[in-house]
Amino acid sequence: MTNPAVDEPGAARSRETFGAESILVPASLRTWFRVHFVVDLVAAIPLLLFPGRTLGLLGWTTIDPVATRLCGAALLGIGGASALVERHGLAGYRALLGLKVIWSAAAIFALLAGIAEGAPPAAWAFLSIFIAFSGVWMSYAIRLRQLERFGLLDATAEPFDIGAPESNENDENAAS
Repeated sequence: MTNPAVDEPGAARSRETFGAESILVPASLRTWFRVHFVVDLVAAIPLLLFPGRTLGLLGWTTIDPVATRLCGAALLGIGGASALVERHGLAGYRALLGLKVIWSAAAIFALLAGIAEGAPPAAWAFLSIFIAFSGVWMSYAIRLRQLERFGLLDATAEPFDIGAPESNENDENAAS
């Protein structure tokens, strides 16, 4: 019995491309994305399912369940994308990294504004978490930009599709 993924023309080249693409994404960045997925999931589920109870336990007295659920949905979406980005290679990581930089900076602004208007002490904990993640995302964004600038990273690297074998000249000649 044959394995179509191995026996198809171009399969060896595809595996090599996949390996090279995976190497371009630092292992530590992949780990941070996984950590971010878990943190976002743990925060999102209670906000989506029990907004009043969750924020009430954290000291909020005025609670908008729709806005709270929207925040939970955003956390779930960004965290979920963090878990699914692996198959999209470097290009996917870079795009999601850009989103994470913007999201964390905007959240820091929102939390600072809320604290200035009298948010409960739990807002400081959330601010600390967003500042920490923002530092991580910005440092990786800078690192990837530096690698690109020094020619150590292909700025046009595309994610690679495992399911589609790449064609080569021998395949076209064989079909003729």
